[in-house]
Amino acid sequence: MEKELFTFRHYGHIEIDIRRYMNQKQITRNALARAINTRFEVVDKWYNGHVEKIDADILARICFVLDCEPGDIIRYAIEEE
Repeated sequence: MEKELFTFRHYGHIEIDIRRYMNQKQITRNALARAINTRFEVVDKWYNGHVEKIDADILARICFVLDCEPGDIIRYAIEEE
């Protein structure tokens, strides 16, 4: 087997936007954290789009409370070169 040198390419990133749905439902980060039974810091990361690893259970709870689908709040964005 030949050795290969892998180079990183611009492959895009995932964008998370729960802020819009929270504003529509007029729900605060504190209220959402209580509703989905998690810490404020977790909701704050989702709110600001700083989630590094998506927890499917947290996502399901958010979607249940905000009455949305995962595809409504998660989007794949292609990097421009």
